[in-house]
This record gives sequence, C-alpha cells and structure tokens, in this order.
Amino acid sequence: MPAPTLADIVFSEQANHNFSKILGDLKKSNLSITNRLKSIQHDAAFVHEVAGVLGLPLVANERCGSWYIDPQLKRSSAYFKSTDGHTGQWKFSTRRLNFHLLEVIGRNDGCIIVDSTRRGKRMPDALSKTIPIWCTVLNQALFPSHPQSHTLHVPPTVVSSSEHSQMSSRLPFFLNSLLALQPDIPSLRQNIQKPLRPLWVTPDDELTPEMVDEIKLSFHPVVCCTSSRRVVGTEMSEEGYIQGAGDDTENWAHGLTAPLFWANQRQLLETPEGDLPGLIEMLVGNSEAGGQAVGELKRVAPRLLVGALSAEEKALTSSSQENICVVSLVPKTTEKETWEKSKRHMEVGLGKSKTASRFLREALPSICDFVSRFLQECADADAEMGTGTGKGANKEIVLLCESGRDLSVGVALALYCWCFVDSAGTVRSAADQGQNHNKASIRVKLGHIMTAFPDANPSRATLQSVNSFLMDWRN
Repeated sequence: MPAPTLADIVFSEQANHNFSKILGDLKKSNLSITNRLKSIQHDAAFVHEVAGVLGLPLVANERCGSWYIDPQLKRSSAYFKSTDGHTGQWKFSTRRLNFHLLEVIGRNDGCIIVDSTRRGKRMPDALSKTIPIWCTVLNQALFPSHPQSHTLHVPPTVVSSSEHSQMSSRLPFFLNSLLALQPDIPSLRQNIQKPLRPLWVTPDDELTPEMVDEIKLSFHPVVCCTSSRRVVGTEMSEEGYIQGAGDDTENWAHGLTAPLFWANQRQLLETPEGDLPGLIEMLVGNSEAGGQAVGELKRVAPRLLVGALSAEEKALTSSSQENICVVSLVPKTTEKETWEKSKRHMEVGLGKSKTASRFLREALPSICDFVSRFLQECADADAEMGTGTGKGANKEIVLLCESGRDLSVGVALALYCWCFVDSAGTVRSAADQGQNHNKASIRVKLGHIMTAFPDANPSRATLQSVNSFLMDWRN
C-alpha cells in the first residue's frame, strides 16, 4: 500500500467546513428546548428539596428564579441584579430596594432566594455579592447598635479576600445612598426582629438544618440557593444537562414563560422536540386569549395608581369615575391632537418598547398639563361647593400601559414630582410645579414607588425620559 500523501492527511477546506457544521449541530441539539426543560425540572427538584429540609419559604430572584420554583411554593419575588455584584462594579441598588422581602423574612425567620447562572460559574454574582451587600447595608441602617452585623459576609470559595476588602470599603457609601432616600426606618425595622445573615447552598455544597438553626440564634438567615449544578466542560459531555437552563429565554423559549411551563409541564416534556415550537405557540396564544381579565391596579403613591391596559374599561366605568382621571399609554403611535378623549381620559399613543420610552419625553408635558387641569378643576369645584379641602382630596389618577410595570410607573414618577408636594398627596400650585426637581428628589420619590410596588420595572430609557423632562423642562 502506498504511503499517504499530505493531501490525504490534511482535511480539505470543505471537510473542515463540514466538521464545523457538525459540531454546531451537536451543540444546538444539546441546547434543545427539551434538554432545557428537563434540566429545569431537575434543578427545581433540588430547590424544592432544600426548601423541605430547611423549612423556609422560597423567593425567586427574577427573571430566572421563577423557572425553578413550583408557583404553589413560591412565596415572593426578588430583584437582585448580578451586574450589581460584578467585580469592580459593586452596587447597592437604590432603584431595586427589595424592602418587601423584610416582611417575608421576619414572619418566617428567614427565606431562600433562588437563582442560577451560566455554564462554568459556581453561583451567580447576585447571590454571592449583590445580596450580601444588601443584607449588610440594611443591617447597618436598621441595627446601628449591632456592630457584629455590620461585617460583610461572602462565600469564600467564590469571592477572594482582596475583592471582599474592596467591597467592604464601599459600604459607607452604599449606606449613605440608602439613607439619602429617606426611608421609613422605624417601619422597616418593625418587620424583622434580628439582623440578616446570608448563607449559600448549591448542588455541590451542603447546608444542613443545624447550620441554619445556629445562625437563627442571632440572625435571620437569607439562604442564597444556586439551583443549577456547575458544568465545567461543554454541554455535550453532560448527557443533555444544561447549567442555568432557565436563563436567556429570549433565545430559546419561543414566548414560553415559567408559569406556562409549570402549568403544562407534563405535556411539554412528553412532546417531541420538533413539535415543541408549535405547542408553545399554541399555549402562549391560549394564555393571551384567556388572559384578558381585568388587571389589578397598584397604588404606588397617594392618588396615583398604575396597571395594565386591560383595566381601562373598569376604570372608565367605575361608580366613582367622576373622581378618577385615566391616562392610557397605548402601544401604537397616534397624533398628539387626538390624545384627549374627555376631561377625565387621555389616550397617549407612544408606540412600543424603547421607541415608546423615548417618545415619553415629548409626551410628558401634555400628560402633566392634562392631569394638573383635572386636579385643579376638582379643587375649584370643591371650593365652590364648600366641600372637602378645596384640593380635590378624593381625586385619583389611574395610569395604564401594556405591561402595567414600565411606562405607567415612569409617568407616575413624573406626576408624583410635578403635581404633588409631598408623600401625603398635597397638590402643587401651578406656579410651583416646575420647581425643586433634581436627581436627589426624584430618586427619593422613585424609592417610594418601588417600595410600594416591588414588581414595577421601569426601563432605563423610561427613567431617563422622566429625569430629562423634570430637570430640563425650562430649556
């Protein structure tokens, strides 16, 4: 047999291309929807086991955490960002305060916060650094005479001593940023009896009830639970298991949400991969068709309520409609001249997503003027009739948008600053409406709103539009 030539040994360009395609197809098959859902089911079993052993309520760190918790076992949601724990970018969020967790923690002597992370990491930065910062800052604010609780605790297997030292040096700044919001410290303090102490559990690290009970002697344990097992290599070596399978849903879920997964878990897991996109499309469509029930309105400040557009008809036909002004922010663009439907209803067509957030800046003067006229007319009517305080004391503003959590919250913040003097809902005079708006005062009122409505999620673009309007309106 003749010896092989170089051409026989070296793969051709076409052969290399084919190998790349084969490897890509293998990776895609390992990251299939089926494998993701099976991995989520596997990780959820671990989370539920932890909750059963420790006897603490489950809290989902959104958006990812809800995939790993049966909705019947989910006590609440939290909003801790991993980016606030990235090395060199540590932050105590004055926007996502998560004060609502204190009630859950106090009533149950602790909680378990669930999250996951991508391949290769032991735990997400939200659990290893963001939550420990939050616990320490709240301890310093709520328990100033308890110095033992003022030390930052982080998982030593994840956070180096150098990084721990750098994080600790920023704690005084984080505390000042919290206190600048003027939170109701006595009210928050009533929710918990002891300081907070973070603990960590992963599929690779044991946390026993005895360890938690020892912490409970002096602290409320905040157990940070990483749901996914760490994968060091590639998914192809894991027989289909995907670490952090519930993450990046925009890239694989086809609109499937955590509640839909849990409601249709068996059907989804028994359906062949090729049929899953069609099944998911059907489930999402049925959910949307059946999800037109009237949304709940959330009071975010005195006189100000927000909600989804599905609540519009109920708000407009309410028995107390004479006392209600409704501003609907609809996901289509409309001419400004068509916005005012009546003295008590405004329909503002801003478009969708980032476009809507940008257009909000141009719409806010008209919205604030419309609401101000409503409040002033009510105040004048009260004065003429000799009723109330002459300030339209019973009048309320309902703000609606597609999600009920973004644009409506941004407009609520703008109106809270523009139309009202204080947290009691005292109406500003027309001459005073453009006064005293700065980043600090806006941040304080945003803190009030986020405390009242933790599920609110105004985008960065929405908040930038509000800040721009309030601080630059004279220019």
